[in-house]
Formats: sequence, structure tokens, C-alpha cells
Amino acid sequence: MKSIQNYEVLSNEYLALDIYKMVLKGDSSWITNPGQFVNITIENAYLKRPISICDWDENSITIIYKVVGFGTRQLSQKKVGDVIECLVGLGNGYDIENINEPVLVVGGGVGVPPIYGLAKSLVKKGVDVTAILAFNGQENAFYLKEFEDLGVKLHVCTMDGSLGTKGFASDVMKNEN
Repeated sequence: MKSIQNYEVLSNEYLALDIYKMVLKGDSSWITNPGQFVNITIENAYLKRPISICDWDENSITIIYKVVGFGTRQLSQKKVGDVIECLVGLGNGYDIENINEPVLVVGGGVGVPPIYGLAKSLVKKGVDVTAILAFNGQENAFYLKEFEDLGVKLHVCTMDGSLGTKGFASDVMKNEN
């Protein structure tokens, strides 16, 4: 169910080039599936910023976002204890109820955070997960250790070849078959 809720910033840390991770304290009971998102209110901006949920527990949600303009720059300047307003209960997410076979998840850049939550949920369910993470370069890469800590089979690729396989996620997929 959609609603507007306030969340307290527990942390807001730099992860990689223009990439930040923010942990927000507040209700997460509205999350029914990995892959859902929030719309964050930005002061002096007409539109809210949609940001996918990376991870969650009973008292907090974790988002990862890239600074690309006015709104996300403002978000990157939030401090511990600040309160932000979010429209929550958005998106259907991934329905994993009937998934029991091995799964390949693929994400690039800011598409990585929602598949982290998906991979974590699948692993918790006992599903064998392989993840392909794609970035422009090593300086853009993030959450590699977190995926490894899940126990997934991890492949990384970068456009410039500075980390993992050089090229696209589809190049790694060709090698997987």
C-alpha cells in the first residue's frame, strides 16, 4: 500500500565514483518483494527521485544511488540524523515464490542494487545464484564483496577492461553457456 513516510538517515557513505549508499531507519513492512522502490522528496525540486531498494530488514532500508544532478547531489549531502520523506509501497518487485532452479541475475551500474536484494532473497530460499555485474570501469564498481558474501557465483565486467572481463554483460553470458 502506497504511503508517505519519514525516514531517519543512519548512514550516507561514498562507495565508488559518484555512487553512494544510504541506510534509512524506518518502517519496511511495506516491502513484499525484492525489486521495489521509493520516491524520495528533494527540497526545492518539483519531482521526487525514484530509487530502488537494495536491502532491508525490519527497521531499515538501504538504497544505493548515483549523483547525476541537482536532486541526487542534495541527497549525497544528507547527514546522519537528517529526516527524509519517501513515498513507499511502490513497484511489484520480483515474484520469487515459485523459483527453485538456478538463476542468473544481471545488473549494471545503478541496476546492481535491486538485483542484490533479489540475489539475497533467492540465496536465503536455497536457490543457486550466478550474478553478472557490469560497470564502465573499476572506479565505478561497487558491492562486489557483498555479492561474494552471499555465496553467489560472481562475474564482473567493465567496458574498459580494468576489472574482470572486458566488454558487456552479454559477453560474459556467452562464456557462461
